[in-house]
Amino acid sequence: MKKHSGMRPHDIVVLLKIAAKKDAPWMMKDLSIELGISASEISESLNRSTIAGLIAKDKKRLMKLAILDFLEHGLRYVYPQQPGARVRGVPTAHAAPPLAEEIASNEPYVWPYGEGTVRGESIEPLHPKLPEACLKDPEFYEYMALCDALRVGRAREKNQAIELLRKKLC
Repeated sequence: MKKHSGMRPHDIVVLLKIAAKKDAPWMMKDLSIELGISASEISESLNRSTIAGLIAKDKKRLMKLAILDFLEHGLRYVYPQQPGARVRGVPTAHAAPPLAEEIASNEPYVWPYGEGTVRGESIEPLHPKLPEACLKDPEFYEYMALCDALRVGRAREKNQAIELLRKKLC
């Protein structure tokens, strides 16, 4: 068995892309194309997630409670983020669905993206290709926006995000 040298930010992206597929079958090459991450890195990501106990040894079945636990208690510490300069991009955290429907704010957070439609404080995505991948998959977009709410949100936003993730994952 390979040595685990720590999770990488895009490991969460890969796991939540699988979660967004629900029960639909998937292959590593599909994840690679849809996320803009090389097939070898998808494979390595799944290996790291297997060792961490976030996906079963068959690399097909997500360990949903473990993922939820990591997102709730570890994400903001392992991949912290501080809002940056105002840029054009894709809304995230409380400025994106599903939290945007519940939380009104004049201070949107965005992933920097040249083709974005909203100006707001920049949040570095967990992977550079994330904005593009999210615009093609609304379910996946919701997962990733909720993760950013856990990374940068206030207590109310974090609580709502974890409740919505719990409903979506479990």
